[in-house]
Amino acid sequence: MHEVQLAKGIYYVGAVDWNLRDFHGYSTPRGVTYNSYLIVDEKICLIDTVKAPFAGELLERVSRIVDPGRIDYVIVNHVEPDHSGSLPMIMEKATKAKVVLTEHGRKEVVKYYGKEYDFQVVKSGDSLDIGKGSLQFIPLPMVHWPDSMATFLTGENILFSNDAFGQHICTSKRFDDENNLHELLYEAGKYYANILMPFGKLITKALPQVLTLPIKMIAPSHGIIWRSHINEIIGKYSQWSSGDSIEKVVIVYDSMWGSTEAMARRILDGIAETGVDVKFYKMATSERSEIAEAILEARGILIGSSTINNGPLATIGGLLTYIKGLRPAGKIGAAFGAYGWGGGSQKAIEEALTQSAVTVESSGLSLQWKADREELDRCFDFGVQFGQKIKQWK
Repeated sequence: MHEVQLAKGIYYVGAVDWNLRDFHGYSTPRGVTYNSYLIVDEKICLIDTVKAPFAGELLERVSRIVDPGRIDYVIVNHVEPDHSGSLPMIMEKATKAKVVLTEHGRKEVVKYYGKEYDFQVVKSGDSLDIGKGSLQFIPLPMVHWPDSMATFLTGENILFSNDAFGQHICTSKRFDDENNLHELLYEAGKYYANILMPFGKLITKALPQVLTLPIKMIAPSHGIIWRSHINEIIGKYSQWSSGDSIEKVVIVYDSMWGSTEAMARRILDGIAETGVDVKFYKMATSERSEIAEAILEARGILIGSSTINNGPLATIGGLLTYIKGLRPAGKIGAAFGAYGWGGGSQKAIEEALTQSAVTVESSGLSLQWKADREELDRCFDFGVQFGQKIKQWK
């Protein structure tokens, strides 16, 4: 358990959950971290805690630096249990500490843990003098809970950014320049797509508050700490939240007897013919959180399914429900699929895409039974036409 310092007197005291593979429906093949930070100044502050099973590890890390009983403030940037689950155990040791949080956070802590701690409620513009530096509080309501806020430490100019700029990835090194940047940006995009995408407009409004700060380091609640590639990750958030897209199409399908799969492959060929990048997923063998990451920067979404009971296959139905919650902005989409004696899948997919804020530009493509050569040519032409729309879409 080696000591990690962000700067003099500022320590990483969080926990690394190497084995977690599911984060409320979000696949985490690289595990999850629960980041907590200890500031030792004239006042001693703990920024967030960790998930409850790791409370002992958090307390051990803190105890190697200071007696937890000396903690003056526990900053609760977010009450979700992966951030605050250890709060009751910490407060049993930090008996003189004030709990600093938003008003929404206060209500949530009382409801979650049934305790009225010594609360200090803060709002936008409030600050807390802790000695050489001060903590400035930046409420970020609904990014992604009502209580959410970030905390900025002056002097060292560190932004403790809560869920913003995070990633679900476990590493033995804590900083961005000690890890593979491509992997970090992929995981940051996956995190944004699956957790923060529905709040893009709010993030666009919040970013100017961040950009006015003289940030030297970003310390999120999950993943690595950004100190060398701050401009890159802020630039990505600006792109993602504004809905900017690239010439890319995500094709997701599932097939009962192979007819819809044959259609999907020929549609892919048609799109590729136009020079547009294509990502291709069979839903039965793919993780929806990886598909969400692919959709994040894509301009087009094509969803295909066989028809069963006048609708799409259950795997596709589940994906459509997931996408509806994420509400990906600035996308165009269409449906395709094969059916037997009765259709219905295409219409249901188009309705779901429309409800997800996707612009359904095409009437889609449905074929009965198994596609013959002429119908496969129609699939290719459909792909070409969709690829051309992607290149023209603004």
